[in-house]
Amino acid sequence: MDLIELGGRFRELRRLAGDTQSTVAERAGMDRTTVAKFETGQLAELGVGKLERLFQLYGFSIEPVPVRPRPTLDDLQARGERGRRT
Repeated sequence: MDLIELGGRFRELRRLAGDTQSTVAERAGMDRTTVAKFETGQLAELGVGKLERLFQLYGFSIEPVPVRPRPTLDDLQARGERGRRT
């Protein structure tokens, strides 16, 4: 998930809670324009500390998860072959 997707998810959480960008910014200790740009994908980067503060407002944390590489065509074909044999 990239920063643009995180911003969109955050916007959904904020709206579901009925909070304004200004309220969120004040609670997280940052500028409202930063929150607005984060939600709309206009930030090139946002520090991990700020991301954590924002998501913690709604009970979420930022944690690393393993990345699964996309399967190759050979992987998909092998899976299909195994599926036909069973």
